[in-house]
Amino acid sequence: MVARVFLVDDLEVVGEASSVAEALTRVPATAPDVAVLDVRLPDGNGIELCRELTSRLPGLKCLMLTSFTDDEALFDAIMAGAAGFVLKRIVGTDLTNAVKTVAAGQSLLDARSTEALLNRIRRERQTGDPVRMLTEQERTVLGLIGEGLTNKQIAQKMFLAEKTMERRTQAAVLASKLVRTMPGEG
Repeated sequence: MVARVFLVDDLEVVGEASSVAEALTRVPATAPDVAVLDVRLPDGNGIELCRELTSRLPGLKCLMLTSFTDDEALFDAIMAGAAGFVLKRIVGTDLTNAVKTVAAGQSLLDARSTEALLNRIRRERQTGDPVRMLTEQERTVLGLIGEGLTNKQIAQKMFLAEKTMERRTQAAVLASKLVRTMPGEG
């Protein structure tokens, strides 16, 4: 469903599409304020459709509709530019209010979706950063290794005994892995 939202609290459905192909044609042609997109479509993915539509129509707000809470789909939808994510069991007046909410420029996630998203972010934060486990001094050493300093130079710079730098090879391996996994790097 694609809708045009009027300031007097009315909605006008300006079109419908049952596939990605139809939506890619009809949504730009009707210039709606909001597109309600199913996450799963017969010929593709509603999340990718959201990404494509919001890149073509920067003012468009997409409200994702799904049958179940899937934190992966929720995260992907938000990253694709979706303004909201609701479960299909939403009743008519709640769907109308959801469309109006995203049309007004607000984000909309139901409580279960919000919890799933926050849990995913927490998990990624805990497991996604191997440097997080290092002390401040260890991070400094890692940075100096990255600059190409020798053990002796690092020890002098940090006022440490050179024997403190015995695990340099392990630190260099960690630094190498980090560089390979950083977005936009090598």
